[in-house]
Amino acid sequence: LAFVRGASGGWARLFASGGVWSSLGSFAFAPSAAMFFLLDMERIVTLPPQHFGSQLRETLHKQLVREVEGTCSGKHGYIVCVTRITDSGKGRVQVATGKATFHMKYQCVAFRPFKGEVVDCVVTQITKLGFFADAGPFAIFVSSSLIPEDYEFTSGDQGPCFISGDQDVAIVRNCEVRVKIVGIRVDATEIFGIGTIKEDYLGVLGGPET
Repeated sequence: LAFVRGASGGWARLFASGGVWSSLGSFAFAPSAAMFFLLDMERIVTLPPQHFGSQLRETLHKQLVREVEGTCSGKHGYIVCVTRITDSGKGRVQVATGKATFHMKYQCVAFRPFKGEVVDCVVTQITKLGFFADAGPFAIFVSSSLIPEDYEFTSGDQGPCFISGDQDVAIVRNCEVRVKIVGIRVDATEIFGIGTIKEDYLGVLGGPET
């Protein structure tokens, strides 16, 4: 278990299993730590002239954190937290607007899922075609064809769900499931996964929290 302090002053907890609790307000478990990276990144940040003064650097750092934390790119994945600002850069004033631009360099923790990894996630939506689940900011769809064959879709008192043949296990909204990623779709600002629970040691971990 390790703790990483973000530039915003918040803490992110990195677990040996690969899990992260971040200021995004969600927890993502990952038995493999291969999905988490410490990256060196760069960004151009613009400040209006009313922020010029003794607190300029502090305001600049806060602006960087607001702009990057919680964002996603297909190349780097989800930016969990900014851990350190290595260079704030020298501001260049735009003659036409009076604003200043800064070429900033920083380190951050990024979450980038890959095909073949296993994650623990929370079911958010269930339909006859399968269910959707979230592992932190990462959304996964598990098709009914990738759910064990003895599970049947039904709509009961708990709403839409998949129930095992012996009715001992049910996949319901807000329950925790362990899913293996079998496919990844990468867009410019989003990563979406296809998962399966049709293998050993996968499936429901616990019921919905009360």
